[in-house]
Amino acid sequence: MVGGRVGDCMRFVMFRADASLETGSGHVMRCLTLAGELRDRGVQCVFLSCSQTGDLCSLIESSGFKVLRLEGRDESLTDDDGSHVTDDDWFDRMQQFDADQSIRALAGRQPDWLVVDHYALSEKWESELRPYCKKIMVIDDLANRSHDCDLLLDQTYGRLPASYRKLAPSESRLLCGAHFSLLRPQFSELRDSSLQRRIRPRLQNILISIGGVDQDNLTHRALRVLDSLDWHQEKNVTVVMGPSSPWVEAIRKLAGSIKLKVEVLVGIGNMAEVMEQQDFVIGAAGSSIWERCCLGLPSAMVVVAENQVFAARELEETGAVRILESGERFEDSLTRVLMDLDSYPGQLVAMSKAAAAITDGRGVFRVVATLLELGGDHELRE
Repeated sequence: MVGGRVGDCMRFVMFRADASLETGSGHVMRCLTLAGELRDRGVQCVFLSCSQTGDLCSLIESSGFKVLRLEGRDESLTDDDGSHVTDDDWFDRMQQFDADQSIRALAGRQPDWLVVDHYALSEKWESELRPYCKKIMVIDDLANRSHDCDLLLDQTYGRLPASYRKLAPSESRLLCGAHFSLLRPQFSELRDSSLQRRIRPRLQNILISIGGVDQDNLTHRALRVLDSLDWHQEKNVTVVMGPSSPWVEAIRKLAGSIKLKVEVLVGIGNMAEVMEQQDFVIGAAGSSIWERCCLGLPSAMVVVAENQVFAARELEETGAVRILESGERFEDSLTRVLMDLDSYPGQLVAMSKAAAAITDGRGVFRVVATLLELGGDHELRE
């Protein structure tokens, strides 16, 4: 590894994160939150991101950040001679291809921090980039592969540093737990007013927000369930979707054809304000769960990816959320939860208190403070 000294203050941070229909938008969105706070401190932030279906390159640019677009690669699992390529070999090839592109994109500029938030990248990629940056931060929530980093963040509730002790260098700083969740400042700013709203429980305003992409179109199925129920009183339903979701027009059409009062919002920038006005959320078990917890907003969530299982189970144990069954049992599971809460809305108070205890929404400030602390006048590791 390359030696040297870091300057007295941070000037330049590079982010490596992707979005797609398969991986969703969470990686990019949490990096945007961190980049926004760094920009407010006078730090220039640039993104390295693949151009692919469902990417958020335009959103990153509209947020005021430069994007250096990388080429995605769908490499065959067979060599030119027809021999089979093992999964490990394929993973290494993908990382090397990505690392080569990233190094070229840097064009000789050396970031004070390179922040990587990507499930397909690990120690191999980070070691390749090590000579081209001063320090490396990894954002992860899988704890399933080794990293070469100076700082690692896992904002999963219940995650302990011990999970990474054998996966990260012994001298690296580990920030684990929802205390460090990367939420936009708007959430912590609205926390008190949102919690005050929940003192008197009711189930009238319901939000459906199942990820930025919602690849399985669970939003459609949830709307159908809501429209079929015999409610005690009229409900107001808000649907929030990402601009890259393939179902936007179909959901708008459905919303206009059912008896429920439904508002469909796409690509909004005021999610905290929208959430504050809700009584309950039907959502995915992705990074938005920390937003809901900060606001003390009770929710039912469906696990749509294997990496969400750990956090979902930990949160269910606290009483903050109800976990919905997936697959063919989704509708029955959601119906039971909604009818139970509609009949006994007092349960929402306990759920709200449990959720609010998970995070106060100020994690981004703690992470930035650590970046500034470690990015000062320190010797780089050899």
